[in-house]
Amino acid sequence: MPEESPDNHLKRTLGLPATLSVGVGTMLGAGIFVFPGLAANEAGPAAILSFAIGGGIALLVALCTAELATAMPRSGGAYFHVSRSFGEFAGLLVGVAQSTGLVFASAFYLVAFADYALDLIAATPLSIAEVSSAFAVSAALLLTLVNIVGSGESGRLQSVIVLLLAALLIFLFGAGLLRAAGITGEASGLPEFAPFGVMPIFSTAAFVFTSYLGFVQISTVAGEVRNPGRTLPVALIGSVILVAVLYVVALFVTTSLLSAERLAETGSTTTIELGKHLFGEFGKMLVLLAGLLATLSSANASILSSSRTLYALGHDRLAPAWTATVSARFRTPYFAILLVGVAVATLTLLGDLKTLAEVASALHLLIYALICGALLRQRSQSPDEYTPTFRVPAARLVAVSGAACCLGLLAFMEPIALAIGAGVLVAAVAWYMRYRNVG
Repeated sequence: MPEESPDNHLKRTLGLPATLSVGVGTMLGAGIFVFPGLAANEAGPAAILSFAIGGGIALLVALCTAELATAMPRSGGAYFHVSRSFGEFAGLLVGVAQSTGLVFASAFYLVAFADYALDLIAATPLSIAEVSSAFAVSAALLLTLVNIVGSGESGRLQSVIVLLLAALLIFLFGAGLLRAAGITGEASGLPEFAPFGVMPIFSTAAFVFTSYLGFVQISTVAGEVRNPGRTLPVALIGSVILVAVLYVVALFVTTSLLSAERLAETGSTTTIELGKHLFGEFGKMLVLLAGLLATLSSANASILSSSRTLYALGHDRLAPAWTATVSARFRTPYFAILLVGVAVATLTLLGDLKTLAEVASALHLLIYALICGALLRQRSQSPDEYTPTFRVPAARLVAVSGAACCLGLLAFMEPIALAIGAGVLVAAVAWYMRYRNVG
């Protein structure tokens, strides 16, 4: 496969804060502001375990990714790692699955962004008609423009958004913990932990796994990270641990302070109800603002990562050559970014949050299993050029466990998500056959 030429090389502009924010920003959007009520409705307070299971699986994959990324700090992430481990066919499947999964995830985040934007406007004296799709499409196009201008600008935007978001979340859930413990009010009675039994814990873990898609996206921008040997492991592992803790706290506070009936009524807007419960209308406005930041951050990071995967496919001549074209002025793959942006804007018109989320999860679980396999392959072959600066302890156990857990979680996915995911892979195989015959 061809190597990147200096004339077509992406600029290394992302430091640790911006790199960490790519992962954290992506993961916070869905996990904190969309899923708590939906997850609690499926598994009750035991949804805490669902998020913990997802976080544990994500950590196993993050460890494998950290080693691979420091050995191969190049744009494309999972695509690059798998293609260099198992060949171009496996790489193409992963590249298409990764890029498509991120497009679905970006659309999911932007549909949620539009819903929060409308709720925020509805909470003010302003009046507006139902224009959710227009909000989502406009946001997709705006983020596309930001990403074309440069990864540095996109990274700085991501860092600012995540910093503001973290401050709002600490304030909200910190106050919720104090209330639940009875320090600032009457202590909440503990509800039945698993009212629906054990199995919903695992099916809910499969559903909410979309919340953990962000960490591997860090490796897709590895070609633009400064000092990748130090930055990538810290960002990959640190983002998973930080976000998993936030998820568990969010679920504990939500299920402690809101009744099961209220959770069923509010669904995807449960976090808004929590803010109102704690601080009245001010709390509602606070959560609406935080939700806007979170969903926008997630979409921005996903568009950034998806376009870099498409760029890597084009560079390896597994996609049209123009997808690897880099702007002479901004040093960004602007054609790839435009294609991703248009695809995201189109998918937002569907507006089906659950389907968008589950397709993204299904595709990424397959990718994550292959990432774990790539680590095993690289370790067993021990090529001279494989010299990671970070090595996973007990690598074989970690990789095998990670792959098995990812494939096992697929069994709990809805059939429609698996069908769409399979369709994406079939399309990728058809494209590869055409590419092979032509090439």
